[in-house]
Amino acid sequence: MANTQTTVPLFVANTVLTAASQNISAGTGVPVFATTVTRDAAFGGSNKALAEGQLCYLESTNVVQYYDGAAWATVGPATAGALVRVGGGSLSGAATTFSSVFSATYDAYQINLSNLVGSTTLSLLLTLGSTITSYYGGFVGVGNDGTVSGYGLSNGTSINRGIYATTNGGGAIVNVINPFLTSRTFFNVSSRNTNTAGGADGANGNGFVDNATSYTAFTITTSSGTCTGTCNIYGFSLS
Repeated sequence: MANTQTTVPLFVANTVLTAASQNISAGTGVPVFATTVTRDAAFGGSNKALAEGQLCYLESTNVVQYYDGAAWATVGPATAGALVRVGGGSLSGAATTFSSVFSATYDAYQINLSNLVGSTTLSLLLTLGSTITSYYGGFVGVGNDGTVSGYGLSNGTSINRGIYATTNGGGAIVNVINPFLTSRTFFNVSSRNTNTAGGADGANGNGFVDNATSYTAFTITTSSGTCTGTCNIYGFSLS
């Protein structure tokens, strides 16, 4: 974007003030960053020291933030109890990664998967970061004919139940808690597909990842074939 910057310059004696440097401040008034990652890298070192009262705008979430002396807080458009969109995009092919979506700004996130259309009936697998071990949980599915099935997940390679796609569509909601903290990450999943023949074709479940890893990204992978759809990621406001 035209206003995006990666530094907040600090000018010292005998430094040449260029037109380009001047235009950054004159053009925006408030520093504009692509993500929280570029925001955090822009302060300190040879740049301006981060201090209480600093403002910024994040393109990834379309919010204005201020630094309170200890952490970044959101001015708007978030309101109390709101979900704030922090990223997302289209699913395509066999695997799609969403980067720089988890940060210190929020502790809990909701991943909304909609319009899921598979090349065949398939499951979608969700992995946090590059972790392909230590996923634990349990899922229960109830079919249109009342069939009940239970599924266990013990030291799995992904969240491998509860997200489905068919040629007629599918959708799911995945809540992820504490992904950015260096502690256990918890999740719960709710979904349904469009199978009318009976059997357990939807699932609700929960679990955790048994490590203390901080994550900023996740990947959606198909169990087979390919899938298209839409992913929207929201952070739960802390106030």
